[in-house]
Amino acid sequence: MSQLFTPARTRGFLRVTAAAVALSSVLLITSCGAADESGGDAKATAALPAGFPVTVDNCGVRTTYDRPPSRVVTIHQHPAELMLALGLKDRMVGTAFPDSAVLPELKEDYEAVPELARKEPSFEKVLDAEPDFVYGGYGSAFAEKKGRSRTAFADAGIDTYLNREYCGKKKVTMEDTYDEVRTIGKIFGVPDRADKLVTDLKSRVGKAAGKVEGEPEVPVFVYDSGDKAAFTAGGKSLGTELIRLAGGENVFADLDDVFGDVSWEQVIERKPEVIAVYDYAGAGSVEQKKRFLLSQPALADVPAVRNKRFVVLPLTATLVGIRSAYAVDDLARGLHPESFR
Repeated sequence: MSQLFTPARTRGFLRVTAAAVALSSVLLITSCGAADESGGDAKATAALPAGFPVTVDNCGVRTTYDRPPSRVVTIHQHPAELMLALGLKDRMVGTAFPDSAVLPELKEDYEAVPELARKEPSFEKVLDAEPDFVYGGYGSAFAEKKGRSRTAFADAGIDTYLNREYCGKKKVTMEDTYDEVRTIGKIFGVPDRADKLVTDLKSRVGKAAGKVEGEPEVPVFVYDSGDKAAFTAGGKSLGTELIRLAGGENVFADLDDVFGDVSWEQVIERKPEVIAVYDYAGAGSVEQKKRFLLSQPALADVPAVRNKRFVVLPLTATLVGIRSAYAVDDLARGLHPESFR
């Protein structure tokens, strides 16, 4: 096998604006006046937005929000798309690390938010945007070695949230997607929007799954990257559930991990009929990946290679975020095209 792809995953002072200082002064004066008139506590409680305070436990970090965050930086694309799908563009002051083309219906709003970096931004770059909340998609969003730990942000007075897929849970399912949407909706004070979005996503999944119900399961091999070994989605990945819902079976569902390396000999032995190619920046283009697979003599008799049956999925569509519901439809059409004619 020729060499080609490798996996591509991988304040010191609090900034206070003059406006924030002024606001604090107003709140202090208001609070003092309220205390003089009626004891303070009742007035302070009445001043909180409806549904607040909200307490959220996220990956071992417990945070209580007295009001919705108003200046948000998202690191990685899937948190940004989720925020936009909830109609929260006005709260976003920065995005970073786009993995793939943005959903067409979100493209205009996404491009209206400043892009802080093509990869993960530095701690200082995030601070320059003066956020009160940072929402990370991959664990690398809060890489301690890069100075972006959640503790560092907390010390700067900034709340953080990490996509639940990276909280160390053993297996990721579509329920994690729905819970993620509801949690973000709760934090931002838009639970009704979150419930509506979850209903829409469930409907999208249900329609696609219904089209292929009763069809024979198609063996699918997920090709993320790799040349000497294949980096693929294991049984704990959301990808495995997406394939199942779409009328397929991940041939490496027995791999006890979210992602992992398998040998090409194993791929050959399991005879996948379709290859799901994950598309994301930094691991070679889809066309490069296809050429690599089609050019290997050892893979020539693998049904998916012999018949050139590929389904392309943006990596963002296989993560906990709104894209996962779209992925079920795309996969189902690729696995059972006759069901959509």
